[in-house]
Amino acid sequence: MTPEASTLYQEACTLEYQHEYSQAVAKVLEAIKLSPDDAMLYTKLAGLYTDMDDYDKAIEAYTKVIELRPNDAFVYISLGSIYETRGKYTEALGAYENALKIFPEYKYNYLNIANVQYQMKEYKSAIENYNLFLNTYSQHWEARKSLAQAYLADNNPEKAAEEYENLFVNNNNHFDDYSNYGIALFEINNYEKAVEFLEKAVEKDSANLTAKVCLALAYQNLDKNDLALAQFNDIFKQNPNLHSLRFDYGNLLADMGNNLQAVSEYQKYSQFFPKDSRVYKNLGLVYQRQKDYKNAILNYEKAITLNANDVNTKKELAACYHIEKDYVNALKYYDEVLAAEPDNTDIKVNKAIVLHALERYEEAIALYNSILEVKDSEIVQHNLTDAIIAQGKVDLQKQNYSNATDMFIKAISRGTSDSSAYFGLAQAYRACKINDKASEYYQKAISMSPDNTTYSEEFADFIAEINSNDNLEDNISSNGEIQTVVLTDEPAATVNNADNPKIEQNKDLIAEGDENYKKKSYDEAIAKYKEALAINPSDEVTLLKIGNVYKLKNDEANAIEFYKKAIFVKPEYADGWFNLGLVYANQKNVAQSKECFQKAIGINSEYAYAYYALGFAYESEKNKEEAIKNYELFLKYNKDQSAVSAVEDRIKSLKK
Repeated sequence: MTPEASTLYQEACTLEYQHEYSQAVAKVLEAIKLSPDDAMLYTKLAGLYTDMDDYDKAIEAYTKVIELRPNDAFVYISLGSIYETRGKYTEALGAYENALKIFPEYKYNYLNIANVQYQMKEYKSAIENYNLFLNTYSQHWEARKSLAQAYLADNNPEKAAEEYENLFVNNNNHFDDYSNYGIALFEINNYEKAVEFLEKAVEKDSANLTAKVCLALAYQNLDKNDLALAQFNDIFKQNPNLHSLRFDYGNLLADMGNNLQAVSEYQKYSQFFPKDSRVYKNLGLVYQRQKDYKNAILNYEKAITLNANDVNTKKELAACYHIEKDYVNALKYYDEVLAAEPDNTDIKVNKAIVLHALERYEEAIALYNSILEVKDSEIVQHNLTDAIIAQGKVDLQKQNYSNATDMFIKAISRGTSDSSAYFGLAQAYRACKINDKASEYYQKAISMSPDNTTYSEEFADFIAEINSNDNLEDNISSNGEIQTVVLTDEPAATVNNADNPKIEQNKDLIAEGDENYKKKSYDEAIAKYKEALAINPSDEVTLLKIGNVYKLKNDEANAIEFYKKAIFVKPEYADGWFNLGLVYANQKNVAQSKECFQKAIGINSEYAYAYYALGFAYESEKNKEEAIKNYELFLKYNKDQSAVSAVEDRIKSLKK
């Protein structure tokens, strides 16, 4: 710099001190004419332009300085500061980064870079550079405050709360960021402490809507509903268009029991946010609470269309359909819930109840049983028994007497007090011509429900029938031989021809076979029974009837074949085993006959005539002790008084 230029430079500095910036600029420009390559003169000129807020000329001057002195980090920092002031953050960041390359030891530059990155919303980079700066200047509270704000902006409220806590504890006298600290605490669900700072923020600035909203929600989460309500009301007075908050406001009103107001707020919210499934779910909950299940269902369905994976909404929807007795839709949603939660026992119970209501008894029974394998429940036990009885009644109507018998026996073994199970079992035994059992269970049903005239009337009809039936033979003949269990005159079940033509045809064929049997037209009877079997080949009763006819025709081979078919179809068919044993006994095959009679007793421990047959077999083997034992068991279980004297005589004879 020439002496003349130096003099002008000093004069410019004096004028700058006196805030005579225009005159100072003129002096510097004169000096530059004398020393055009002096970087100091351009640096001073840039500084003066900056003080005058003439940033374009300042930038031009600093650019010249960089040409003359390219390794001056502080020129870049000054240039970056001007860009930052003007909001040109990209250019500012470039200038600061150039300074960092030239002079990395200057740690303050990390703060400059971080501030610009924060403005550019590059929060992660800003956080990194704030921390680099604070590693050296840990007590720089403004930088720490900026770091806390960056954490909050970067959705890291935990770290933000830590930094605000540090600021509050160590710089309490200067701490004033109650709003952001409260928001950070709210975001980490520390509602009690959040309220403390948010209240201070609102007190300090009553127009701070963000703080007010967080304060209202914090009160709500702490169940301080009255305080929350007051805050919400104040917020909406201040800004009635804050529609995004109406969902939470509706939740508060619903929790406070203000259902009508809650519905109103939810509906306002849904006008602006129609794709938010939560609002329809919560509307459904409010309507459900009011027992308005139709509106609850409408809203739950809407919620599901928007969020098909919301299992909890499906649970509520299924419950509403269930209450409305729309069992088909209830079942649909119970199944969808179980697809997501296969071990949910409560939902399984509800599904079983729905299957029960839909008269899908076998499925209900299976599900009740699977539930009881995991958890015992008095309600499920009761429902299971009811379903078993209901299935027995269905089987009885369909003339599936073996299954009906099994169902009623199961229900009775479970200790049911429902007299209809005993009545149904009596009807099944009557249909199978097991008259002693039918009589026993008719009487039990009547004793349980003495006022039920249906039971007593049907029992009277049954007694009249068996007393007038010429085809019923004594089971023990005059010479002591045991007669076959005869199953004729089987009462027809009520069948709807339009709905069950095959069943009706089967019934008619059996009835024709029974008539031929009465007339002793055995071949015609067999033909009709076999036609009936073509429709229902697993009918053990009809198989037994065919065996009986062959036995009467002395065709023991065919009799054995059909008795075996009967017990193959139903292994627990006591009458089938009994009649098969009689054929073996007639063939003098005592061992096999005994085995069959023991099978019958194993199935029905009170089968009187099986004990008699066993006694007869043992007597033929001259095993008096076993013969007497079985004859006495016959007397114990026998219901036919006409046979008593004959058996007592046999016992007396054996004891001589």
